[in-house]
Amino acid sequence: MTEEEVFAKNLILSTEFDRYILEHPDFAEKIPLNAQIVLLPENDKELCRINMEIAERQREEGQQVVYIHIGQIAPQISRLTDVSLELKPACE
Repeated sequence: MTEEEVFAKNLILSTEFDRYILEHPDFAEKIPLNAQIVLLPENDKELCRINMEIAERQREEGQQVVYIHIGQIAPQISRLTDVSLELKPACE
């Protein structure tokens, strides 16, 4: 897996995790301050391995590690509501 692929996958995971935290503040309260968070998507073993390796290299001395196991990511859908369309006639 290329660095670009790892970055793109982790960008999606971290964005979705941020959304999850906003929707589940009780979950966020369980994460210690200054902890290193490692996202582990269970359906992507290679990314799990890579994220574990990155975490090990970047971990500060004495820093607590929190592994976030992610079972699945639901398909992305639009959250727009009350959408309308207006067509402007072409100029003649």
